[in-house]
Amino acid sequence: MGAAYIVDAIRTAGGRRKGALAGIHANLLGAQILDALLERTGIDPSAVEDVILGCVTQAGEQSLNVARNIVLASHLPISVPAVTIDRQCGSSQQAVHFAAQSIMSGTQDLVIAAGVESMTRVPMGSATLADTGVQPRPASVFEKFSIENFSQFEGAEMIARKYGFGRDMLEEFAVVSHQRALVATESGAFDQEIIPLTVELPDGSETAHRADEGIRANISREALADLNTLAEGGILTAGTSSQICDGSSAILLASEDAVKQHSLKPIARIVQMAVTGGDPVIMLEEPLFATEKALQKAGMTIDDLDLYEVNEAFAPIPMAWMKHLNADPEKLNVNGGAIALGHPLGATGAKLMATLVHALRA
Repeated sequence: MGAAYIVDAIRTAGGRRKGALAGIHANLLGAQILDALLERTGIDPSAVEDVILGCVTQAGEQSLNVARNIVLASHLPISVPAVTIDRQCGSSQQAVHFAAQSIMSGTQDLVIAAGVESMTRVPMGSATLADTGVQPRPASVFEKFSIENFSQFEGAEMIARKYGFGRDMLEEFAVVSHQRALVATESGAFDQEIIPLTVELPDGSETAHRADEGIRANISREALADLNTLAEGGILTAGTSSQICDGSSAILLASEDAVKQHSLKPIARIVQMAVTGGDPVIMLEEPLFATEKALQKAGMTIDDLDLYEVNEAFAPIPMAWMKHLNADPEKLNVNGGAIALGHPLGATGAKLMATLVHALRA
């Protein structure tokens, strides 16, 4: 089986809801990151064989195969095909998987894996019951699991209880996320991965958006303790949950032949991949078991890894991941996570990959 190399991995700086990126059409948000990837790598656009792009809320500006629409809005030729992937919050991570698998199988040599989500312009839930009036699941599914609805919020609460985390522990984790993100921003740790975007200000002037908007410099345990919980009787708050975020990300993957043919310089290699499915009620627990599966398939242990990125959808998830795997907290999300930087749903997987690759290089 052939090797799959990462040539470059980039992202936009996160935009808060109705923030700096709110004025950019979702297709253009994705197209600009693809164009930046082409420019940075110097690759001939016509050599790209496919664009695989993750997006969760495929409605409005993100509907009708948003990946193809993004290609048409970019500098890629119309001969480059594109497909949109929905594995929910793992969508662009799955895009990376599919791109790598295609290359490792020898089917393709140059593939872009990407993600986009404008949560301002296409709000979360736009394609579900709340906005369409259509229930996407039959009643029999809910009866099967003896519930009225699936809820990430309740699932995260269940994980916190299962692994013995109190509210104070979650808030301590959230503070560290912001502190690390602030240090990373001020030290230039994100400079190699963030592509500045030109945005228009309310007064009509333009500026470069180059820093994640969600970071709170004055974060404190005291401030978080004053927040209301998301549910009565729960412990999760907005401060211990990921932030709504606009953003896009992109990764160029290449085979060994393509690296030689196009004189490319890889910055990383895909070693192993894994996906798992589990209990949809206590959802979001699967990263624990998918990591175990990937490590086993690679013949590695958690101690063989220098850094890890685990999405901070809610604080209990990476905390449970660390506890389950006996992982080193000093190696986890060293530049902060989604609690501080935001979680642009379909873009997050490739975004985390970009942060991880550049952090490993540093």
